[in-house]
Amino acid sequence: MTAANRNRSIARGLAAVVVVMVGLSYAAVPFYNWFCRVTGYGGTTGVAESGSSVVVDRMVTVRFDGSLEAGMPWEFHPVERTMDLKIGETGLAFFEAYNPTEERLAGQASYNVTPYAAGAYFIKIACFCFDMQVLEPGERVQMPVTYYVDPEILDDPEARDLNEITLSYTMHLADIPDADAADAGPRENDTIRLAEKR
Repeated sequence: MTAANRNRSIARGLAAVVVVMVGLSYAAVPFYNWFCRVTGYGGTTGVAESGSSVVVDRMVTVRFDGSLEAGMPWEFHPVERTMDLKIGETGLAFFEAYNPTEERLAGQASYNVTPYAAGAYFIKIACFCFDMQVLEPGERVQMPVTYYVDPEILDDPEARDLNEITLSYTMHLADIPDADAADAGPRENDTIRLAEKR
């Protein structure tokens, strides 16, 4: 093999590595969410279609945290920082997002619960994090999460004494979906649009 052929072969190999790395970076958020849901890693929450049928007379404080990945230009934060509720009681919290740019941008939230031992017992009924969020330029929205803490937490020796649980979201920049998906009508428990395009 000549030096020129060897150099072309190395260049093709490096180009393939770059293509794979770019592809993996775009797939990182959905893959992470899928991995955590399947394995329970990192304090991943459970999902249910309705609230708990049992409410226990014991209070727990839920703290909310919001952050942005590097390069995400939105503003993003919880509307309320804490909420006290009984174990098994359904709670409704909102996170606010604002797109200060002149561009239509999409975001997707990844999430976790700490302490990790509480993750399996923090159950989401509905959440803005289940769907991509698309904000117009200058648009501000409040996005809901409906949840409860499963009373089975009291049967877990590692989690039963917890008095505080933190639900954290990180908003990631995402590719804009196609026009049909982006223009779909509102759904039950959908995002509240606070300010439309400037």
